[in-house]
Amino acid sequence: MRALTVMAAILMAATAAGQVPNFVVIFVDDLGYADIGPFGSTLHRTPNLDRMASQGRKLTSFYVTAPVCTPSRASLLTGSYPRRVGLDESEKGQWVLFPGNQEGLSSDEVTLAEVLRGAGYRTACIGKWHLGDQAPFLPTRHGFETYFGIPYSNDMGHDSRREPYRYPPLPLLRMERVVEEEPDQRLITKRYTEEAVRFIEASKDEPFFLYLAHTMPHWPQYASERFAGKSSNGPWGDSVEEIDWSTGEILSALQRLDIDERTLVIFTSDNGGATRHGASNAPLRGGKGTTWEGGYRVCFLARWPGRVPAGSSTNEMALSVDILPTFAALAGASVPEDRVIDGKDIAPLLLDADPPPGPHVAFYYYFMSHLTGVRSGRWKLHVARMGGRYPNYRANPIAELYDLHADIGESRDVAEQYPQVVERLQALAEAARLDLGDGLRKGQHTRPPGLVDAATTLTRN
Repeated sequence: MRALTVMAAILMAATAAGQVPNFVVIFVDDLGYADIGPFGSTLHRTPNLDRMASQGRKLTSFYVTAPVCTPSRASLLTGSYPRRVGLDESEKGQWVLFPGNQEGLSSDEVTLAEVLRGAGYRTACIGKWHLGDQAPFLPTRHGFETYFGIPYSNDMGHDSRREPYRYPPLPLLRMERVVEEEPDQRLITKRYTEEAVRFIEASKDEPFFLYLAHTMPHWPQYASERFAGKSSNGPWGDSVEEIDWSTGEILSALQRLDIDERTLVIFTSDNGGATRHGASNAPLRGGKGTTWEGGYRVCFLARWPGRVPAGSSTNEMALSVDILPTFAALAGASVPEDRVIDGKDIAPLLLDADPPPGPHVAFYYYFMSHLTGVRSGRWKLHVARMGGRYPNYRANPIAELYDLHADIGESRDVAEQYPQVVERLQALAEAARLDLGDGLRKGQHTRPPGLVDAATTLTRN
């Protein structure tokens, strides 16, 4: 009741003042759990993120819904598990979308940008999209009034480290047109940042939503001359430190324009870090592409001066699907009621001095179309082990139980000691199979992806 009262008071005050918060989501590609100072990095210099943490709140049990790009991004923007919106696995057995795929984010989905735009917000997507490169799937068809960026991963082009070339030249889009082919990736973080600051400056007198989805530090990593070769962790560290600089530029712009105190800024990653390229997910086990914690649990910072308690932290579980209903609640907007939305309003977790328990009974770990695990409270049960690298994978049923409060690194299987916990989590897993499906088993409440009859080449200048 106390949390609801606090939230109601905040919303009433904002409405009375004629103000609702601006929203900035900084979504980094493949960043490790421990790649920034607030989460324990000693390799990377991240003074701006350190400052952001000291002025805001850390969520140390924040999860994305997949350990790879496309399905994770689908969840952030739809508030739903990727299997629910049909972007868990393509018809070709791919986990992520590639140039020219006929699938993408369905036009029937209602995105976070559409929810906020309907409430009078200006909206911009800058950076990596990766929810389909065909015209019906682009950001401008999903609620973003402006787009500037690369529509998929930066290794899906003519990078000199991958020959023979498998894809067309890497496109840089403005709106729906290719303005450059194979842009200089050393400058891409800098260019994204400049574009983001221009959008903030142009939108300062209106409520706005900025989705800044960095291309870096996804392989191959690049950084501008100011940062290249300057970190103690090679190209990975260089790109991370430039992302920290970028975050500082965003925060400085908000302060300079005197809109800092009415802007909620979120910083997180699309999945766990790619350890083979230089990321650190310590103390978590595994990383990108795995079903261990290091694949799904990511660093998360929230900053809103005067609203988010400074220098605070919570270990309560929250999910990327929660961003849509949370922003909608803070903006006085409506969440779609004609479909299942998996996210919950976590504003109390972000704003209350004493955060309440998280709203989720369970979190489900999916490896492509397969349910592989479930977390409830302190317990995580692995129900399948995935072998090999997609698309040639198989699901092998298991029952391994880990106490994440006592064993965050998932090193001690305690299933034999806690059979009742195993039984309870297996029941939750079966509920997920009924709702979302598992492998070839269809779920009762899933929706198809978008589909075009034939793929076409992106429009060039």
